[in-house]
Amino acid sequence: MSDQAEINIFKVLDFIRDNAKAYAQAKANRVYIEEYRKTLKAKLMQKAQQEGATASATQERDAYANPEYEAHLKALEAAVESEETLRWRLIAAQAKLEVWRSIGANQRAQDKVL
Repeated sequence: MSDQAEINIFKVLDFIRDNAKAYAQAKANRVYIEEYRKTLKAKLMQKAQQEGATASATQERDAYANPEYEAHLKALEAAVESEETLRWRLIAAQAKLEVWRSIGANQRAQDKVL
């Protein structure tokens, strides 16, 4: 392996290390937003009930149509995008690591033959 390949592999490993916390935070944000959606829906249904909606289906409809719920869904969209972007960048880095390993194994096999 050349020195250049070794430098690149360390960059890959650094990238994985340096982005692990960001990925964990992005995932935590997404999970929190997903779970909070239920709380928000309950609060908005409660608000609809206080405004006179007696049927739960009507309360649910009003909750889903509420601009606050729509804004929450946009936040969920952004959280999922952030998490998925980081996840796929980490997967790409892991793939580079696997390619590096394969190249090294092939080189060792060739060295044995020669």
